[in-house]
Amino acid sequence: MPTAPNILVFLPDAVPASAVRPGSQCLVPNFDRLAARGMRLDRCYTPTPVCSPARASLMTGLLPHNHGVLQVEHCVDDDQSCLRTGHPHWAQRLNAAGYRTGYFGKWHIERTNRLEDFGWQVNGCDEAAAQRHLGEGVAATDALLDDAVLARYLEGPQGYNRVLHYAVTNVPPSGRRIGATTDRALAYLDTVIEGGAPWACCVSYAEPNTPEIAGAEAFSRYDVDAIELPANLDDDLSDRPALYRRQREIWQHTTARQWREQRAVYFAAITELDEQFGRLVDRLEASGAIDDTIVIVVSDHGRYLGAHGFDNHNFGAFEEIYNVPLVMMGPGIAAGRTATGCVGLADLCPTLLELSGADPIDVPDSSSFVHLLTDPEAPTGPAYGENHGCRFTVQQRILWDGDWKLVFNGFDDDELYNLVDDPHETRNRASDPDQTRRMDEMMTAIWRTIHETGDRAMLGTHYPPMRMARVGPNAGCADEGGQPGAEL
Repeated sequence: MPTAPNILVFLPDAVPASAVRPGSQCLVPNFDRLAARGMRLDRCYTPTPVCSPARASLMTGLLPHNHGVLQVEHCVDDDQSCLRTGHPHWAQRLNAAGYRTGYFGKWHIERTNRLEDFGWQVNGCDEAAAQRHLGEGVAATDALLDDAVLARYLEGPQGYNRVLHYAVTNVPPSGRRIGATTDRALAYLDTVIEGGAPWACCVSYAEPNTPEIAGAEAFSRYDVDAIELPANLDDDLSDRPALYRRQREIWQHTTARQWREQRAVYFAAITELDEQFGRLVDRLEASGAIDDTIVIVVSDHGRYLGAHGFDNHNFGAFEEIYNVPLVMMGPGIAAGRTATGCVGLADLCPTLLELSGADPIDVPDSSSFVHLLTDPEAPTGPAYGENHGCRFTVQQRILWDGDWKLVFNGFDDDELYNLVDDPHETRNRASDPDQTRRMDEMMTAIWRTIHETGDRAMLGTHYPPMRMARVGPNAGCADEGGQPGAEL
């Protein structure tokens, strides 16, 4: 038996926390089985709703402005959105602590795909999972759609390629990438479970994200007509940034029936992932390794699925794309409990290192939440996020503090939501006169994080055309009087 815990990370792409919570219509018995033996952390937030930077934050514990990957790495030139390789990854720390490490499936963090350079001894990266041609709408899906049960495409305006929105295939998971990824991970587990040394295995999927395809058998478990539509589907966004209303126009011709179909397909794809997770857990249980293993289900970001009239995940600051599932089970983790304190996806990095006893990665961007795993009522600090856009660049900084959430928009009016009174985020409170003090205090807290983490681009906004915040950068200085800002 290893002296340090084994670690299994199950990492699907673009699963909103709401899809796998109790009461959801999405069928996930194996995720539920994990939660019954472990802990749900209901307020886990990704630092950004974009694949590459979110995954880089998970691996390094850093916010995107520090690890350097600001957008999806394949959507810009090769000298942009580059991972700063001088920063350590948690897999490197585990490697140094005597762990055997293996990574399987979607990487999508940097361009070399040499995972050995980042601590993963066995490189099971699926290079195709980066889906480098998604932006052109020509991802390789033809083999799955030759005999499709259902397929809907997004078309128009004039000049845009026809892009698959969702589909149902007769090809079962065993004949698709989703099954092959799990097969490779299972073969790896067979080699390390009896090896004596602790091991860490990350099993990462491009599913259920774009191109959204589910198998016919899983889809048949859902009654499309009974699928519930999001409560905020018809949000008019009149008091939100104009960019959001332009996003909504993309989906304006999607009917209620089509939204239900799309949600059913997406839920079916998550159900298929749940079955793959079950295969991995069954192997651990059969071998007896489950008792010595920390098992984690988490996602890099969420997806709208019709919320606010949107789909996908690249723009906006709403809960559907920032709040991600996090379920953990293992030695020292309270069983059958739910934690409601805020944690960040990047916080998993220092947390895993503390749980494993490996050398820490000590950065101001993230902090361990091990204390929450034993006491789910323990206090936590605010959560923080940033968005640099994707192809179309924007600047947003986001703070979650208790019931409240502030979105500082560098391109339009800010947003303030009370997530208890307004869980669907349809009322922007930023212009309410009685929220002036709260807005100032929360913006000051955002500046404090910007200072602590060295977000240089934001710290330099003393320049006259950039003075758009309610209070400026000096409000977040450690000393009460503030400090001089960056030179113009």
